[in-house]
Amino acid sequence: MKPIIINLPKYLDRRGNLSFIEEENHLPFKIKRVYWIYDVPGGEVRGGHAFKETEELIVALSGSFDVVLNDGENEYRYSLNRSYYGLLVPKMMWRMIENFSTNSLAMIIASTVYDENDYIRDFNEFKNLK
Repeated sequence: MKPIIINLPKYLDRRGNLSFIEEENHLPFKIKRVYWIYDVPGGEVRGGHAFKETEELIVALSGSFDVVLNDGENEYRYSLNRSYYGLLVPKMMWRMIENFSTNSLAMIIASTVYDENDYIRDFNEFKNLK
């Protein structure tokens, strides 16, 4: 499976816009965990790992950042800057999140609960497992 951008529903209203995510409608997995990344200092990079089993949907709720993915052969770069786009990241995909704008907020919806044993933190090990 390759990473894909999912267009989330967007309801425009003069009082403010609304978007949402539904588990069985927009995601190919059941939601087991939701976490967010914020207050990232300038120049910092998050990620630097892959997951053996976890699939994720990454959404820029505020601001912008770049998600760089690698499947062991190809690199994919996505600039996320709209809260109605979600990047679906399959398992066994190396990921880095970089170029965070000021006050950016990344929300990540995951298919598994946190398990340190699911992480691959060495890129060479990741490539060997692929």
